Amino acid sequence: MTRHLRHPARTAAIATAAVLATGILVAGCGSSGYSSGSTATTATSHAAATATTIATGTVAGLGAVLEDSQGRVLYVFTPDGTAGVTCTGGCAATWPPVMAASGVAPTAGGTAKSSLLGTTANPGGGSVITYAGHPLYTYAGDSGPGVASGQGSGGNWFVITPAGTANHTG
Repeated sequence: MTRHLRHPARTAAIATAAVLATGILVAGCGSSGYSSGSTATTATSHAAATATTIATGTVAGLGAVLEDSQGRVLYVFTPDGTAGVTCTGGCAATWPPVMAASGVAPTAGGTAKSSLLGTTANPGGGSVITYAGHPLYTYAGDSGPGVASGQGSGGNWFVITPAGTANHTG
């Protein structure tokens, strides 16, 4: 014990090094480009615990629209029709599909109809939530909840109504 009292700076440096080394080892376990099965399983299990709610909201000039659980306005891509997801790659970066939690059915809120909710395979992996058979998307350019700045974009992107139809207003 007297030995530690004679070199408190050395003892503190050793303790700090030990803490840093432990932190590096722990961080290194999850930072590589490779993934162990347990990490992916844990992430999937956590995601599966929470269902995505598709609810309704109102946007000035457009009326009743569907929104995700964060209040973001939802869109349909008319080339998709009800055949599945066709917006991939760069398109999906601008128009992210609304992904379903693994193993959990989406839920309806407000006047959204649970009978119209479903999922379809996403070419990029996982499942995308559908409404009346239409894959649902958000728009990266929307500045926040209740904003529909993507409405009519490219003549192909439109907000979806609680009835399950694209709203071509605006």
